[in-house]
Amino acid sequence: MTLDESYLAYPRRQRGQDIERYDWSPMEGRAAAKLAGDVKLAVSIVVPIEYFPLTPSGKPFRHPGAMVTPYPDLRHYTTRDYGNRVGAFRLLKAFAEAGVKATFAVNAILLDRSRPLIDAILADGHEIAAHGLSTDHIHHGGLTEAEERAYTDKTRAAFEAAGLRPRTWMSPARQESTRTPDLVRAAGFDICLDWEFDVAPVGLRTSCGPLVAFPLLSELDDRTLLTIKNHDESRWRDQIIEAAKYMRDEAATRGAECLSFTMTPYVAGQPFRMWAVKEILAALGAIDGASVVPVATHVDNFSTGNPQQ
Repeated sequence: MTLDESYLAYPRRQRGQDIERYDWSPMEGRAAAKLAGDVKLAVSIVVPIEYFPLTPSGKPFRHPGAMVTPYPDLRHYTTRDYGNRVGAFRLLKAFAEAGVKATFAVNAILLDRSRPLIDAILADGHEIAAHGLSTDHIHHGGLTEAEERAYTDKTRAAFEAAGLRPRTWMSPARQESTRTPDLVRAAGFDICLDWEFDVAPVGLRTSCGPLVAFPLLSELDDRTLLTIKNHDESRWRDQIIEAAKYMRDEAATRGAECLSFTMTPYVAGQPFRMWAVKEILAALGAIDGASVVPVATHVDNFSTGNPQQ
């Protein structure tokens, strides 16, 4: 059987990857990234503050953490609500005790519904990022441009109505369509947490100017490791600390790097996991050359060898 020649015709074959929003720039051979103050490792903790409806549409898929059993799925719903009512406040206390500032990525629908939590986050000096409208407003290629633009515009409007103007964006489920970066930038955001293809911020090309992609490691996602892959808390702690030390040491020859990971309130904020949270924070704070601050602060302090940045 002869292979049809059409299988060999690939119009997007090129050096590097198939995405034109950034140039291919392998770590080896490029100019070293630098951070202000001779910081070697930029660490950011991202805390998703999410709204899960009892009746998710499931389009185009159900958000990780969405309801799964027949209506009303109170077991999962109340666990998620526990995260915003209890777990998030435990994390805030642990951050304050460790002197850590984090990035809280908030679904816009919760700006009114959970205002005491928003006020507590702001009072402690953390960054608030936009996390779309809700977990049931997922960006994907099946939306029209007008529909998706409504998502980003309504998100921006909700934050402005709440007296907030965040720079940082994270899509619900970190899912995008091909046009999402353009719409996010058009809505006034200049940092995005959906992309994780590097160890330093990279400027993405959009129709409205550059959008900085700050890597957020899904491999260290607490929900994935602790509840899906069933790692215990010691392994989760050790993986974060090992990653931080390795990347700090690598910075001596490669340049400054960034390490960002999630602490989900209904996962990391459980009472039997707070010891691990506290040990992670203490260990990160003790690493020479590491700085644990919000995403936007790191972006402002980075100068990189990536061509768009």
